[in-house]
Amino acid sequence: MSALLDRLLSGDARALARSISLVENEAPGYEQLLESLPARAGTRVVGITGPPGAGKSTLVNALITALLQRQQRVAVIAVDPSSPFNFGALLGDRIRMSSHFSDPNVFIRSMASRGALGGLCPKILETADLIKAAGYDYLFIETVGVGQSEVEIAGIADTTVVVVVPEAGDEIQTMKAGLMEIAAIFAVNKSDRPKADEFVRNLRLLAHSRRTEGWETPVIKTVAFRGDGIEELIAALDNHRDHIHENRGRKSLLLAEKAWQLIQYKKMRQVDRQGLLAEIRRHMDDPGFNLYRIIHRYS
Repeated sequence: MSALLDRLLSGDARALARSISLVENEAPGYEQLLESLPARAGTRVVGITGPPGAGKSTLVNALITALLQRQQRVAVIAVDPSSPFNFGALLGDRIRMSSHFSDPNVFIRSMASRGALGGLCPKILETADLIKAAGYDYLFIETVGVGQSEVEIAGIADTTVVVVVPEAGDEIQTMKAGLMEIAAIFAVNKSDRPKADEFVRNLRLLAHSRRTEGWETPVIKTVAFRGDGIEELIAALDNHRDHIHENRGRKSLLLAEKAWQLIQYKKMRQVDRQGLLAEIRRHMDDPGFNLYRIIHRYS
């Protein structure tokens, strides 16, 4: 395991892929591997979220192209919907980002959501930390696009980019209760479409009304397949990095949220759902049946 860790820390992509597989499968030694990871703060973790059809994958492709020109190493976690048959990813990384798959400075991993709420997958926290340990400059986490419930990404990413399209104009008020809460940056993709300028203007007014001390959510117009607006988007990411470095309180809250999720998972791992179901079936017709007494034995 120490040899694998050394290769991982040197930035070996094969060691990174093997490490992620060990963690996903909870193979022997995976916990020791995670506990041996050093604290590395150099990787920018950027969440890319938004409704289906907004062009998130195309936008990530354009960001990768621009960052490679700056000699940056880029990793991508593409969280895909799960197959109902084997819980594997339905969409593959070769299909979604084939133009960058063979580049040695790009690491792309498709992961299945496996039914997890929030648009992510169960091992997303650990996978992100492994990628940080491998020394990548940027990590983009592209979520499945399930809509307003997709707020979990805000607890993992340093910066969350919400991708929308001009046709979402009628839904702009609804955003207040969902994606508006987590957006550090709005990217209005396909902004060459009709009424894009009006939509951008209204979204900027909404962002201005919800500004916080030191930060007002920028609204960037992009046409991802042409590369339009990508440099402006990267500049906004840089500006937000400077902002969050000054906000240690927010960082501590995010770390506490990560710790809570991991502790919750480890505690629940000891509960056998099928065994619990069998026990309830055995006793549910008993005159003195009490659900809370059963729960107490597991707590």
